[in-house]
Amino acid sequence: MSIRSLIAASRSRHALAAATISQATSRAHQHACVPPLLSGLGPLARAFSSSAAVADVNSGVRVMEGQILPNVYSKGYSTLLAPANEALIPPELLSSKTVWTPDRELGQYEDLVARVTNFHNEDNGFMVLDGDVFDVPIRKDIVHRVVRWQLAKRQQGTHSTKTISEVSGTGRKPYKQKGTGRARHGTLRGCQFRGGATMHGPKPRSHAFKLQKKVRRLGLKIALSARTAEGKLCIFEDLEVPSHKTKNIVQYIKQMDDTKKVLLVDGGDIDKKLKLATKNLHYVNVIPSIGLNVYSILQHDTLVMTRDAINRIVERMHTPISR
Repeated sequence: MSIRSLIAASRSRHALAAATISQATSRAHQHACVPPLLSGLGPLARAFSSSAAVADVNSGVRVMEGQILPNVYSKGYSTLLAPANEALIPPELLSSKTVWTPDRELGQYEDLVARVTNFHNEDNGFMVLDGDVFDVPIRKDIVHRVVRWQLAKRQQGTHSTKTISEVSGTGRKPYKQKGTGRARHGTLRGCQFRGGATMHGPKPRSHAFKLQKKVRRLGLKIALSARTAEGKLCIFEDLEVPSHKTKNIVQYIKQMDDTKKVLLVDGGDIDKKLKLATKNLHYVNVIPSIGLNVYSILQHDTLVMTRDAINRIVERMHTPISR
């Protein structure tokens, strides 16, 4: 087949696809249909949502399986309302995994209503989460700065090397200045000799650096908002356990969905029975609300907080910064 015939065939396929999309657009506007939800914001989702090529299921206009769409590419997105026998988008462009789409826009500083439970999954009412603490826009740069500040501040900085005045050894000149044919030396404790000193080596110091309080406070708000948006923030009435047995905590954690590592946050002092029950579990950690920090939140995929802990955190976030 010649090059001209290949170009003509390609143009005809593109024209057929364009006609199909325009027909779907006209019928979609005629029936006043709403495009189905597309999970993700990739090029494919933007193309279909903007051109209204995805019509209502009742309108009878669908892009059939196997039909080629021009200049449309997607990776890792799929529809939520696709029928079983017919696909709104060609199946070769979709992944088998359905991605959850939030029903609202995140980071709008809106107050949230959350369900309050306990270890036995009993209903204990509801609680309002302040939007300026649990619904702030996600900024990775702020979280990165806070984590670096935390890790640098907790470094021990006990590294130390010996200078030429600290190395043990004689201060005598090893041999005379001239006549030996060797390089001139005045001591055997220099850095060029075995067992000698270390030049420009590390000395005990602090690796901490300053970070503004408002940035540190914003980092904690972002971490809390991220766990809330993921649905990984659980609110308990309290953290009371019947006994200090570890098997009770193991059973409670197994009841949680998709939980690998849990951080329990209580308002005041940690209960002695809870501390003993979680002491032997590497995937469960308990801290008071005063010790809640960004790095600990990021290390655990599930965050469990009590009412008292949330109230104390919100009060701490609303306290004016002392300058």
